[in-house]
Amino acid sequence: MRDVLISLVILALLPACFRRPFVGLCAFSWLAYMRVQDLAWDWARDVRWSYYVAVLAFAGFLLLRERGKPLFLPDARCYLMLALALLLGLGVVFSEHPDARQVARYLEFVKIVAVALFTTALVTDRERLRMLLWVIALSLGFYGAKSGLWGLLTLGRGQILRGPGGMLADNNDLSLALAMAVPLLFHLGWTERRSEVRLGFWLAVPLTVITVGLTQSRGGFLSVAMAIGVLLWRSRNRMAGLLAGLLVLAAGFVLAPESYKERLATLRHPTEEGSAAGRLRAWGIATRMALDHPWLGVGFGKFQQHYLEYAVDPTEAELAGENIVAHSSYLQIWAEGGSAALCGYFALIAGSFWTCWKVRRMAEERYESSWIRNYAVMFEASLATFVVGSSFLNRAHFDLFYHWVALILVFGVLARREMLQDVRALRPPRAAGAGRIARGFGRRVAPGGA
Repeated sequence: MRDVLISLVILALLPACFRRPFVGLCAFSWLAYMRVQDLAWDWARDVRWSYYVAVLAFAGFLLLRERGKPLFLPDARCYLMLALALLLGLGVVFSEHPDARQVARYLEFVKIVAVALFTTALVTDRERLRMLLWVIALSLGFYGAKSGLWGLLTLGRGQILRGPGGMLADNNDLSLALAMAVPLLFHLGWTERRSEVRLGFWLAVPLTVITVGLTQSRGGFLSVAMAIGVLLWRSRNRMAGLLAGLLVLAAGFVLAPESYKERLATLRHPTEEGSAAGRLRAWGIATRMALDHPWLGVGFGKFQQHYLEYAVDPTEAELAGENIVAHSSYLQIWAEGGSAALCGYFALIAGSFWTCWKVRRMAEERYESSWIRNYAVMFEASLATFVVGSSFLNRAHFDLFYHWVALILVFGVLARREMLQDVRALRPPRAAGAGRIARGFGRRVAPGGA
């Protein structure tokens, strides 16, 4: 019954996805981040719903768009994402023994970039930005709140070993996405006028933090700590916020199960713990790969295949039977894509941070309080969360990161546009005859007459 219900809802959305591509973008985001199809129990789980939604939305956009409307915003970050996709594609072509699995993974990355570019073309006003952020927040907040309540009922003794599916299948990936959602839930609640909606968002924040703890991911712990830290640092009353944060952190550590405390304690001595030491070894191997293949790397998704070639220590070779990854997004893209790809990746991060900081400062100069400042802090905190969490996870091609780059880009354009309109509205009107006089200076007057 659940399979039929989910299928009917998605099928009913398909015509709207074609006629209104923005609806298709929202539906795609819902399927990607909530993974509603994974809540089914049978055949509906295996249907590629997001693929059908994306195809119809793209087709509708291409066929129904206004003449001259660009396929994406002409911003440096859009061109960087295209260049990154091209570089990684060249890496596939020139890699050693390219195969169908590698090509399929690369095409999946191209789809991620295409959705990000598509977002910059469709999110054209503040209301659309708000709607899409609501879809993402509610999708991730669903798992954060649901699993957080389960954690409270089990008194923290439960553990999440696997996420719903897709990009959230691994518990570490789930913890990173939920940590990025914490600033989103908090600031969307802050900007809501209805008290009951605001309360719902704010209740989801601690429950989502609890869910990150239930994954027992050390990267997730560092990520959510960064999210909370940035939110407190950017708060109006910084000292009170930091004090409250320290109290909450102390209470959380006291209430956490012993198994989680023991796992976090390994952060102090990483070389003495198995998985943490494995990360250090993988980082060394990834560095050697990148230095040996500085231009195009060893090839998209080829890290595991080349692992033994760069394992100079017997203990490193012993790990060959495991699921070998770079354990760092930055080292992953450096080893598999080369130095130019790594520079492009860093440029996307730096450009996004610059937009957040610049727009926030502009808003603080003009307004005592505004949605622009709140959104700037929200995006900054969420992006900082990804930067920290991805340092320990193999998520260079994380869907949410590229989507976030696109949303920050759009937010910067919309925020600057609104602030410019406000400045123009505040300018004093010119005198009644000033326009005629000014226009008269530029007019050629015939001799002997006006």
